[in-house]
Amino acid sequence: MIRRVALVLAAFALLAAGCSSGGGDPSPSASELINDGGSGPYQGFGLTPPQPRPSFSLTDTAGRAFSFGTVTAKHPTMLFFGYTNCPDVCPTTMAAVASALREQQQVAKDTYVVFVTTDVKRDTGPVLARWLANFSRGTAAHFVGLTGTQAQVDAAQAAAHVTVAEDNGQTHSSKLLLFGPDDYARVAFAQSGRLQAQIAHDLPVVAKG
Repeated sequence: MIRRVALVLAAFALLAAGCSSGGGDPSPSASELINDGGSGPYQGFGLTPPQPRPSFSLTDTAGRAFSFGTVTAKHPTMLFFGYTNCPDVCPTTMAAVASALREQQQVAKDTYVVFVTTDVKRDTGPVLARWLANFSRGTAAHFVGLTGTQAQVDAAQAAAHVTVAEDNGQTHSSKLLLFGPDDYARVAFAQSGRLQAQIAHDLPVVAKG
């Protein structure tokens, strides 16, 4: 029992941590309750109740309008907010996502990976495209980088129920959300040494609906 409580508290801390110290998500709300992983169909952290796929519109790396709720609807979708100059959490998370997708190529063909920058001043479309290319190679998934005005990106974070980034986008949520074909997220992931394995296990489960 003590170990289970410790794991839950550790998960809260990891979900709260961004690329900078001193900020991140506060204590989870009722829609962000987390189990300790592995108790049920998921190895990630279960969301109770499930979180609906958010609706927001931003701009992709080619300068085109991208409606998240419309384009990704009915597709397995991983959603993460971060920035390309992040020294730790962002590249580590995306590397784990990419490795998991290479393990699950069949499911990956129908999967979207959406990275929304929290640094709208520096992360232009071309910058996002070059950075994401480091992770998308060798996967069959649809990697999408999104940006917009500060107000638009702030609204997108609020719609996804993650705390709006601070410090010019450097203090941001480290939560990776996974939405299923039913347009709900029932599982999220935090930075850990098991992140790749957790995603590789849970993605096919979520994709089956």
